[in-house]
This record gives sequence, structure tokens and C-alpha cells, in this order.
Amino acid sequence: MKIIVIQQKMIGDVLVSSIICNSLRKAYPDAQIDYLVYESTKAVLEGNNSISNIISFTQEHRDSKKALLQLALQIRAEKYDVLIDAYSKLESWILSALSGAQRKISYKKPGRTLLYTDNVPFAASPKSNLGLAIERRLSLLEPLHLNIKIDPLPKLFVTENENQVAQNLLSQHQLKAGKKTVMISLLGSEKLKTYPLAYMAKLVDTIAEGRDINILFNYFPKQIEDARTVYNATKASTRDKIFFDLLAPDLRGYIALMNQCDLIVGNDGGAINMAKALDKPSFIVFSPWIEKKIWATFEDGIHHLSVHLQDFKQELFVAKTEKELKKEALSLYEKFEPQLFEEQLRHFLNTNL
Repeated sequence: MKIIVIQQKMIGDVLVSSIICNSLRKAYPDAQIDYLVYESTKAVLEGNNSISNIISFTQEHRDSKKALLQLALQIRAEKYDVLIDAYSKLESWILSALSGAQRKISYKKPGRTLLYTDNVPFAASPKSNLGLAIERRLSLLEPLHLNIKIDPLPKLFVTENENQVAQNLLSQHQLKAGKKTVMISLLGSEKLKTYPLAYMAKLVDTIAEGRDINILFNYFPKQIEDARTVYNATKASTRDKIFFDLLAPDLRGYIALMNQCDLIVGNDGGAINMAKALDKPSFIVFSPWIEKKIWATFEDGIHHLSVHLQDFKQELFVAKTEKELKKEALSLYEKFEPQLFEEQLRHFLNTNL
């Protein structure tokens, strides 16, 4: 059997959709299971033996109709038995339509049902604490009636060498041994997904207060000015616990570094999803325009918690569309003061540290 799974988009999406590949491998141990993803996300799939081949979707495929057609013909030449489209947008619709796969599975969307042999309902609300991001992916396996126990947790694989390199990095920066280490998901992928910097500084102060811990900031070098703004706004006693310049050199390096940490707190995004895949406790602060029910995965009130302005000020969200909320995100963020969820954060920290 030959199967292809399609999931363009960012790290979190690719990592979560890898559970489809993991389940397929369990059900069909001898199958060829290929995974089409953005080139920039491939690092989160290294070491995953459920995947036979990673097919890169590059910027050229996005910019050039000719390149996209060539990719479609490459997929068609493989003669896949099953195609699972977890992305379900224009680019993947084209690839699916031209794939020649005997069976094509995706979400049921108006005007697209003829492209697929199996159209799965796109769930609007979660049925469990897995979150919609997980439940929706798993629903794409239902038409195959797999006779296996499904594992819904995405996995990351870190080599001994990578762990050793991360440990050496901690030693070089004279990280205090024997103390718990907290990773801060400091900045979102864009300003509309980034908790206000002044508020983030107060959040970091709360984490540091009364705790003898190490604190790491996760940010890209190009974000250093915003990162330094947060650092400078924290208390002097907090700054003594922050290892500001301790950064991983690349994505695999971050994964290994996160593997040395005890938990993660901060903005929703790839850093949080990678931490969860490493089985690290997480506390997420969601942007006001993002639907918490989708990415609040594995919430149990103990190891995984999240907060959203809507949890505290429901009246601000009445009868507003996602588009309207996105437009108002920055002003809504200003109302999301850290004291609103300080009690929940302290509870999380006391439980997991």
C-alpha cells in the first residue's frame, strides 16, 4: 500500500498532523507512507520512522503554477492508493485532484466534495480534552476503519548527540545545575499573536518570584529588540535568573534544548507544540482572535493549561466574527492583564515545579 498525507502550513500543524502518519504506520507496518510539508518544517519530523519519505512543498511551488503542476505529476507518478489531505486549501485541492489516488480523504467543504472519495465532517466543537486540532486530524482516519489503538500525542525524536550538544550549551552558559528550568515562549509568529511585552515581563516576574530556577527565552535573533524590551522590564531579581543569550542555533537545536527544560509558558505557537510533543507541561496565553478550542490540546488542568481573554471577559466577544476580533486584537490584548490569570499560573507552576 502507498499512502500520502498532505499538510502544508506551519510547525504546529505539521507536528499535529504527523499523528496521522503514526497511526497509519501502526495499522499498515509495511506501507509506504509519504508526508508532504513545507520545507521549513521538516526538522520536526526527523527520526520519525512512521514516515517513509518527506516531500517538500517549497516557495517555488507556491509562486509558480508550473512548479505546482510538476509536483502534482510527481505525486501522480507514485500511484498512491490513499491520499489524506489534512490541509484542504487551494494548493492541496489541486494536488489531490491530479493525484490519481484510488481513495482521497479530506474534510467536507462546500463545493469541494467531488474532489474526494471520502468527505469527513469538519467538527465545530471538541468532544474531549484533546482539542479540535487533534480531533479533526484523527477524524480523517475514520473512513479507513483502522483496527488499532490510536495514540493522539504527536512525537518528537531527539538523538543522544543532540541531547549532549544541548547539555554542553547549558554548561557553557553556566546554567545552575540541579535547578528547574523554564522555557518562555516569548514572542508569537506575529504581533497579533504576541502577548504585550510589558505584560509578558510581569508574567516572567511572577514565574521567577520566590523560585530558585533557570529561565530561558525562546526568540529568533531578528526578534532580539523585543526580547530585550521584555528582559529590561523585568525586576532585577528576575533578570538574575534569565539566561538571555542562551539560544539554540537552529530548530533541531531548540528541540534538544527544550528537551532539557521542565516546562514552557507563553504565547501559543510552534514552540508550545514542540514542548508538548516532548511531553513537557505547558501554560499557554492565547491571542484574543485565536480560537482556544482548536489549539488548547490535552488540557487537564494540571500539566496543560491555557488562558484566553474570553475566559474572563466574555462580553467583549459577543456576536463578533474572527475577522472583527483580529482587527481588534491589539486593543483586546491590552485588556488581558496578567493579574487576570495570575492564580492559574501560580497553580500550574506550583504543581509542575
